[in-house]
Amino acid sequence: MKVAEVTEFGGKENIEVNEREKPEPGSGEVRIEVKAAGINFADIMQRRGHYQGGPEPPYVPGMEVAGVVDAVGDGVGREVGDEVMGFVEEGGYAEYAIANAAGLFDLPENMSYEEGAGFSVQFLTAHNCLFEWGDMTEDESVLIHAAAGGVGTAAVQLASNAGADVFGTASTDEKLSLAEELGCDHPIQYTEEDFVEQVNDLTDGDGVDLVLDGIGGETTTESLKALTHFGRMVSFGAASGEPGQPNTADLLFNNHTIIGYHLGQAMYRDPGRVFQAVPKLTEQLGSGDLEVIVGTSFDLDDAAEAHQYIEDRKSSGKVVLKP
Repeated sequence: MKVAEVTEFGGKENIEVNEREKPEPGSGEVRIEVKAAGINFADIMQRRGHYQGGPEPPYVPGMEVAGVVDAVGDGVGREVGDEVMGFVEEGGYAEYAIANAAGLFDLPENMSYEEGAGFSVQFLTAHNCLFEWGDMTEDESVLIHAAAGGVGTAAVQLASNAGADVFGTASTDEKLSLAEELGCDHPIQYTEEDFVEQVNDLTDGDGVDLVLDGIGGETTTESLKALTHFGRMVSFGAASGEPGQPNTADLLFNNHTIIGYHLGQAMYRDPGRVFQAVPKLTEQLGSGDLEVIVGTSFDLDDAAEAHQYIEDRKSSGKVVLKP
């Protein structure tokens, strides 16, 4: 089978298309004929060698796929031919991938494979950060960074549907227009405006109740200045390449809370807390109340170009590979 393989840590040039033997499912596992594989910024950080606990080269990246069950192992309730979407531990950038059956969900009838590949990481991360970890309520305000990205487009919809006052940052007018269409009440172009000043102006100096921060670095530090007293920040990534460095004196003076969220570790340690949102999310996706925003699709052969496309900040919504 064809795979896109990271041969060593570094730039996109270290992604090579190679051939590997088709894997066989073990107990509790299924093999999926991959129709679409989601690309996440975590894949890029792993490729760079900057992801804590990430795989060692050579490896096949990719943590979420959509496709058709091709083979089943012992003790699996799935059948060959089932259309599914969900998680793989690694190996999604391939024509076939192995998945633990417990991490798969039925693909709704009205969803494409590309949309299915954009569901698992994005919508569970967004829902968990807003509600299970962030404890957001309908009368609160939330600031969502990268509001036109994969997690951002999911979070904007979920927060808006829940009745929150939604602030969102993005780098271009086009991206902000997308976020606004999805329910962002206060779009902020952070390349031209100071998002802290904008938030504080729009809230009469009070700030927001919750921040979703997948950027890290200076964005983390500055976002704390946009929080109200007793506000919370959920930190779920470091797309900037640098961890945030909050000032603990400011935290205690303002009674701020920073909450860490890592999807993989959360699924491993408390899967019930992570997955409790799945039935409601799939129902809303099936009914059209929520939408997976697919931006650009690339052929598996062009996985390196897809990584560069995301790194150049050209992407909106979910970027997927199609074997």
